[in-house]
Amino acid sequence: MAAYLLEGRLLRYLHDTALLADLLYDRRLLNKQQVHFFREKAASQLQALNKSAGARKRRAGPESAGRPDLLDALLSFRFENGDKPGEVLSEEQVIRAVAEACGMPFKKLDPLELELAVVTKTIPRGFAVKHLILPLAIKNGVLEVAIHDPENCGVLGEIERAVQMTVRPCLATRSDILRMLQEFFNFQSSISAAEDNLAGPGVDLGNLEQYVKVASSEEAASTDRHITTAVDHLFNYAFEQRASDIHIEPKRENSLVRLRIDGALHTVYQLPKVVHAAVVSRIKSLSRLNIAEKRRPQDGRIKIDRGGREAEIRVSTIPVAFGEKAVLRILDPEVLFQNLQASGFSSRDYQCYRQMIHAPHGMILITGPTGSGKSTTLYSTLKEIASPEINIVTIEDPVEMVHEEFNQIAVQAQTGVTFASVLRNILRQDPDVIMVGEIRDRETATNAIQAALTGHLVFSTLHTNDAVSSVTRLVDLGIQPFLAVSTLLGIMAQRLVRRICPHCVESYSMPAVELRALNLPVSEEEGDQLTLQRGKGCRACRNTGYLGRCGVFEVFEISDEVRRLIAARAGEDEIRAQARREGMLTLREDAWSKVKQGITTLDEALRVTT
Repeated sequence: MAAYLLEGRLLRYLHDTALLADLLYDRRLLNKQQVHFFREKAASQLQALNKSAGARKRRAGPESAGRPDLLDALLSFRFENGDKPGEVLSEEQVIRAVAEACGMPFKKLDPLELELAVVTKTIPRGFAVKHLILPLAIKNGVLEVAIHDPENCGVLGEIERAVQMTVRPCLATRSDILRMLQEFFNFQSSISAAEDNLAGPGVDLGNLEQYVKVASSEEAASTDRHITTAVDHLFNYAFEQRASDIHIEPKRENSLVRLRIDGALHTVYQLPKVVHAAVVSRIKSLSRLNIAEKRRPQDGRIKIDRGGREAEIRVSTIPVAFGEKAVLRILDPEVLFQNLQASGFSSRDYQCYRQMIHAPHGMILITGPTGSGKSTTLYSTLKEIASPEINIVTIEDPVEMVHEEFNQIAVQAQTGVTFASVLRNILRQDPDVIMVGEIRDRETATNAIQAALTGHLVFSTLHTNDAVSSVTRLVDLGIQPFLAVSTLLGIMAQRLVRRICPHCVESYSMPAVELRALNLPVSEEEGDQLTLQRGKGCRACRNTGYLGRCGVFEVFEISDEVRRLIAARAGEDEIRAQARREGMLTLREDAWSKVKQGITTLDEALRVTT
């Protein structure tokens, strides 16, 4: 830490107009005209900002770390980045330049990398906010902290004496530090208050080692404002991180909160075990579940208003070894209803699929394992064909996302409302398009086929490995080949692959002979070495190398020749060969195409098509 204190003048970049202007000019972040303007106007602009309480609140939030400074004045001018025309100079670019000049590391803060206990238990909240210091981690007796102003290095000596550890600083933006401090301390205060309220003598009975029904003290606590605040924070945090699921898992000593982001789970919090039951009870209360029932699985849903935009959370609870586990599936309309053309279809596949979904009648099947994006494809398809002139009816278990353009029916087996029973009755409802959530048995398959035969367009899903094997699956369920031939328009298999992060993409070479050994369609014309892409890992992608996901498809169009083969009970290999002659790309081929386009990596393509 002392090394950063040797060159006092260098540490005043955020307090000396001329010093900061020269630095940004040397880094090509400002041009000469901008530097001159900044030198002339900085003092008067800073004075104006100090008079404006509203500007200060917008900049720093309710926990402002003091008066506006020189950086506020600079950013308020919204200068164009001299190195990147059309881009406004950002706080991060300025602090990165300051860090480089001071010889200090810069850190882009990622909340998933921070530990709640380290952030909130190391330094008092008031001290951290006043001096803009965020504890990051403790490694080998060294406390890593993020600071905003290099001149604050003098305060680090006080922290070293207080915590009895060496302190290693890095620079970060003020907005990031303030946001992390506010979110972590607010969440911690809610959890601590709830823990104090719930703490008391007794034995943890919420596990299989002595599994009994506990009295209703948790139910009363579920309405506590601290638990309410903590749960609200979890929801907001999950939306900010683009999470698809929230897992709240009881363990022997604590409770884990994990988020699934781009298909991978990340542990974000470890909560005190005493708080777990109250958090789950609050979630069950919001989703209209029975908070007193802890011995049976339950399913519910929560509707959330996110700044004028609606989203739904599907809740599932189930008893496990150490209590009640809750998994919340986040259903965001912006994710569930997508533009089909931008989902990852090749030109040929998109045209084939579009032709199928605009047919007047017939059956279209979507296949793939759980988590392969079938629901997103179906909802996006129904959204595209929906209009006031047609009646769309869906049968789902459960209803994924309530949408006013569809007439949605939820399966309720306990009351006799099944896929098969509803299919028999909705034909009297004059439907034009029917979506059956899943074909699981012979009765459902037969009714779906009958609906397609009587002039309806039917969509459904099957759990098969590829598109062609779905024909065999239907026959195994008892559907006669001639009925399948009469109704099937096409079958589409799909998977989800992670996209390469655009912020850290890099190229590398791989021998063609190795790729062919992996059964990839590499032609001789492509040469002996192929250039592929991958992500190195960066802050934007949390060092995974991936950001976002994309579909991989196998669109099997039922042509006249394919119909002849199905009616003749031809084998899968023969049908697949004919489909490929007609232009069908297998899942492996479509994934390989996306690898060559730089959309995904070779590892991802092999993972989802093996």
